Formats: sequence, C-alpha cells, structure tokens
Amino acid sequence: MPDDRAIRREAVGELGEALRDLVDAAVRTEVPLDRLAEAARAARELTALLSEDLREVHEIASVDDPESGQRWYSPVYGPGSPVAPPMVVEDFPDEGRCVGHVTVGKKLEGPPGLVHGGVVATLLDHVLARSARGAGHGGLTATLTVTFRRPVRLGVPLVVTGELVSIEGRRATATARLVAEADPDTILAEGEALLVALRAERAAEVFARTGRVVGAWSERT
Repeated sequence: MPDDRAIRREAVGELGEALRDLVDAAVRTEVPLDRLAEAARAARELTALLSEDLREVHEIASVDDPESGQRWYSPVYGPGSPVAPPMVVEDFPDEGRCVGHVTVGKKLEGPPGLVHGGVVATLLDHVLARSARGAGHGGLTATLTVTFRRPVRLGVPLVVTGELVSIEGRRATATARLVAEADPDTILAEGEALLVALRAERAAEVFARTGRVVGAWSERT
C-alpha cells in the first residue's frame, strides 16, 4: 500500500500537469475578450479553492524531502509546479553525473521562439548542483558562470548534463552542458559552478524558519 505522502505526491503531480497545460494555453491563447474574462473568473475560483489551506512561504511542503533534496514544486523539475518545464533527471551518483531531458515551452520564452537566457542558466544550475549532491556533496551555488554558445529554441527536446569535477573540503566544482537531443555534438550552452556546503550550525540558522532538518545543502559528516 502506498504511504500518505506517495498518495499526495500523485495528486500534486496530476494537478501540476493540469496547471502546466493551463499556463501553456494562457500564454498562447488568442480567444475573444469575453472568453478571456470568463477564464479569469474561473481562475479566481480555482485560486479560492486552493487557498483554503496554505502553508507559509518558509514552510516546506508535505510532499518534499529536504534531507535528499526532493522538491515537488521545484521550478526546474517539480511535478507540482505550474512553471516548471519540467525537466526529468536521471542520476548517476557513482559517476558524479546527472542527465536531464527537457522540452521548454512558450511560457519560458525570451526572444521570440527562443528559451529565455535566465531559464537556460537555471537548467544548468540545477544539474550542476545535483551532480554534486548525488555524489554526496550537498551545497549551495556560490558562483555560476554560463556561456551561451548558440540560441536555444523552444519546443526542441534538450539534454542537460552535469558532472562533478572535484571536491575540496566543503567546496565542489562542477561543469554542465546543454545540447539538442537531435544534435548532441553541438553545444548550445555551458556552465561551471562552485558549490559550497553549509556547516551544520550555519544550515540550522539559514533554514531555521522551516522547522525542519534540511540536510541536502549541508556538509556531510
């Protein structure tokens, strides 16, 4: 029998998928004004329904696992997030590597037909940190360098790979690259990051308002 969190995760994921479809329709629609007004009313009704029980902004969702770093509302991969592309990531912890697959839609557009540069940086940042975390090095991004080599087009299946390079104490370095699935030899963007794990006492301070033990971004002992 699935546990309560697993059941809720399934429901959160189903709602997230429906909301992503809604957001996509909202940013692409050209319906008449009366239909826009009708949709706005329906959206406010849905907001009221979901607002019947809200957690505070510092609280961790019941579907999350802050020890492993699983965030069900992550704007990158969260199944429950209406703004996530979402990216599906496979971890290879023994290799210090992870590989994400994602197709970015209209809601994350920058220049016409292209993925917003900030979104490209966010995708790279996620796999950089995740490659280190999967290898046992929790940490926050201290520095992030992104090189945009070619435009990244909307609606194109992408592959984003992160790889841990080195660990020195609480510091780790990682590299990442983003390519089109159909043209893996052409790099569209690259990233490099310095990731610093928080000391236990500092992590307790930073995440104190959550009321939870947050281990995924802390120094491993």
